[in-house]
Amino acid sequence: TLILAGDHIYTMNYAKMIEFHRERRADLTIACLPVPRPQAREFGVMHVDDAGRVVSFLEKPHDPPGMPDNPELALASMGIYVFATDVMYELLFQDAAKKERSHHDFGRDIIPEMLSQSRVYAYPFRDENRKQAAYWRDVGTLDAYYQASMDLISVDPILNLYDRQWPIHTYQPPMPPPKFVHTEGDRRGAAFNSIVCQGSIVSGGQVYRSILSPGVRIHSFALVEDAILFDGVEVGRHARIRRAIIDKEVKVPPGFDIGWNHEADRARGLTITEDGITVVAKAEDLERFTPYGG
Repeated sequence: TLILAGDHIYTMNYAKMIEFHRERRADLTIACLPVPRPQAREFGVMHVDDAGRVVSFLEKPHDPPGMPDNPELALASMGIYVFATDVMYELLFQDAAKKERSHHDFGRDIIPEMLSQSRVYAYPFRDENRKQAAYWRDVGTLDAYYQASMDLISVDPILNLYDRQWPIHTYQPPMPPPKFVHTEGDRRGAAFNSIVCQGSIVSGGQVYRSILSPGVRIHSFALVEDAILFDGVEVGRHARIRRAIIDKEVKVPPGFDIGWNHEADRARGLTITEDGITVVAKAEDLERFTPYGG
């Protein structure tokens, strides 16, 4: 049985991990990779013997133990598991019977208990996109999601959406290609170092280092920098957006600024992350707010 987390970004050939699991007649195989120790506080951390068998497992330790060959790194669980199905069922039933005496969590309860009685192995992760670099991101926070999205627009990203050797299949809405219109003076429709999806129109506005989802509309003289705009977002004339995540169907009024003044954004009830990213919720009515300086 293969168990995956829904908030991680990576590319992996699961068949190789399953083969690894079967060759070792394992009860559980955990995908893992080295991470800097400060980051490891957010993950399960393990030690393995020379054969790759897991001998200790700590879930989100305050002081993660370093790897023997590199104390600055910790061996972190990726939250990807291959279980022997009969073993998994038995453990889950046992854990369910504990009721309030268990957190009912793989990392806190089930895996530590397995170490003394089961064959648990660590599978070292190698990214299939680039053999020399393992790309894996936990996007369980807004800041992590933002950074992982910005990774995609770099010149040569490790996780490359344009890699024909490792195509990433997803739903493609039946929309026409993106369009860029107007080239008069300051009214120039253009996007730089950005990903612009189908159905989007950049009409006389400027887009830098951003991701425009399907059906986004950028009106004349608008400025979008370092932002993620979800489906159907519309940015009015002379509006300015910087370091923001704007959810679906939001209409940014003409002359409106987002991400340029955090105090004003907070006063509007918008979310500001620890890293200073302004977040606008789905279908948020921005018309009810006064533009900066208004």
